[in-house]
Amino acid sequence: MASFSTGLFELSDLYSMENQPFLNYQDGQRASSMEQITNIELSSIQVQEPKPRSFFNDANNIIIQEEDVETPHGTVHVAVQGDRSKIAIFTYHDIGLNHVTCFQGFFSYLDMQPILRHFCVYHLNAPGQEESSLHLKPDFIYPTMDELAESVLTVVEYFGVKRFIGFGVGAGANILSRFALSHPEHVDSLVLVNPTSTRPGWIEWGYQKMNSWYLWSGQVTNFTEEYLLWHWFGSKTRWDNHDLITVYQEYIKAINPQNLSLFIESYLKRIDLAIIREMDPLKKKSARTINCRTLVLVGDDSPHIDDVVNMNGRMDPQETDFMKIQDCGGMPLEEQPGKVCEAFRLFLQGMGYVPSLRGPSHQTVSRQSQQDNVFSQTDLASTAVC
Repeated sequence: MASFSTGLFELSDLYSMENQPFLNYQDGQRASSMEQITNIELSSIQVQEPKPRSFFNDANNIIIQEEDVETPHGTVHVAVQGDRSKIAIFTYHDIGLNHVTCFQGFFSYLDMQPILRHFCVYHLNAPGQEESSLHLKPDFIYPTMDELAESVLTVVEYFGVKRFIGFGVGAGANILSRFALSHPEHVDSLVLVNPTSTRPGWIEWGYQKMNSWYLWSGQVTNFTEEYLLWHWFGSKTRWDNHDLITVYQEYIKAINPQNLSLFIESYLKRIDLAIIREMDPLKKKSARTINCRTLVLVGDDSPHIDDVVNMNGRMDPQETDFMKIQDCGGMPLEEQPGKVCEAFRLFLQGMGYVPSLRGPSHQTVSRQSQQDNVFSQTDLASTAVC
């Protein structure tokens, strides 16, 4: 359509105004309504800066007593959480971690608090692996995996614990498994996260050997950092959960490299657990196996899933529960604490512990039903009676 200038505006503009006479009015009215709605919705919202993830966010809410226990195979640093008169839970960490970086986040989880009221947790740290640990003496011979398992017995006797529930991750799961095989009278049950029962393969041996060499020289190289992150989380979580990875990257800088090198060397020299799954009832009593109730946990994207499945296949199916956690890498306690907490609660209840304790979903439904009852009574009271 041709347009002609009239001095003030063009005829094309007049044509648009004639065909859409209420466009500007309606737009203005709609914008005004949206501003009112926005003001109503945002009037009660307070903007807060997100707190950075840290191992110490809830440290002030946790009462922990720490003691150093002298054993024939070195000093074991033990952090005790809870009333010592209650049932004991012994935890043992993975390589490169300690009781804070491996367990504090999980045992501080909200849904774990009702469970922890019934237990006392003893967090064991391998020699030289606790926070701010000093260099081990040059003449100190680091204990083997079997000797680390024997040092658990000294801790049991030191605190006067008759039986305990073991909770181990990675190398810690291997140590507690060895203890359960040699001292079954002290182990009530086991929770094993990423356990392994075999010797290290050639690939693991090569990578760990190189890391051990770098660490012993006092260096925490990019190669060592990347391998530790892969060992803890796997490839998927390494690139998807940046917040979690950043925290552990900062933690790696505080590791005592020489002490970690010794722990890695000990883990590399581990021997096979030599456990078998014997289905013959006549041979079953004499077969070497873990006889206590055991919960085996692994993430579906864990880098150790093959080793975990192999170990589960060698254990007694009547005494073992296997759980593969969906949408999870190599550290279920940090990545999926809710699912692990629920599995742990059901596992404990299967053995007769905390029978009256109910899951968070049931509690939420119960609270919702109570609210519904209140609303229904209110509505009933306000209804006119004819």
